[in-house]
Amino acid sequence: MHLSPRQSEILRIAREEGRVLVEALALRFDLTPQTIRKDLNDLCAARLLSRVHGGAVVGSGRENLEYEARRGMAAAEKEAIGRAAAKLIPEGASLFINIGTTTEAVGEALTERRGLMVITNNINVANRMRLHPETEVVIAGGVVRGSDGGVVGEAAVDFIRQFKVDYAVIGASALDTDGSLLDYDFREVKVAQAIMENARHVILVADASKFDRTAPVRIGHFRQIHSFVTDRCRHAPIRTLCAELGVDLVETAPE
Repeated sequence: MHLSPRQSEILRIAREEGRVLVEALALRFDLTPQTIRKDLNDLCAARLLSRVHGGAVVGSGRENLEYEARRGMAAAEKEAIGRAAAKLIPEGASLFINIGTTTEAVGEALTERRGLMVITNNINVANRMRLHPETEVVIAGGVVRGSDGGVVGEAAVDFIRQFKVDYAVIGASALDTDGSLLDYDFREVKVAQAIMENARHVILVADASKFDRTAPVRIGHFRQIHSFVTDRCRHAPIRTLCAELGVDLVETAPE
């Protein structure tokens, strides 16, 4: 789903306040309630919000958002995060790139880097980076998840464990202020854990909205990463945790 500027703003308000009301939004944007209801219906159809009486709320996070809907969320922020994370990876490095729309932004930013060896379980990353002869692309085998082209399962885990690379670029569907990295699919989490265990430097990439979501499966903890690249980190416990653990916090749009 392509979000209009107004729908993006409605989504931002919902994330900050937890819910939005039709009448309040109609006053804010000087529009009819019918127009606002259509915006909310579109956002709910894309599973970005859930309708309640009089408005909509941020979803419970029990299931992941559809891939195309996730691609449209915080697109500019993800692009900036991708460029910042790419700067941490030198030419000639070996690296894992995991599943996720933000990790794909990192892959996009790395396409002009020379001499990379990229091992990925993300078909979208492999498809984009294979076009560059200076980059060697190795793709994991396993079950291909139809929703987003992610390769998951035990075969992918076994494949990843054959390597020991310089860097790993991982994402998460949700971040908890206690430092937990969370996701939805247990099979995907097993691959992500293998990636983290077999890289010398782990880079977590996630935009600020991931702090507003929940997911049931634990990938790991901030103590297992070395760099955290985000648009902004508003949460004092996370900033403190990064300082205590020696995690390099990189913000592309600090407040």
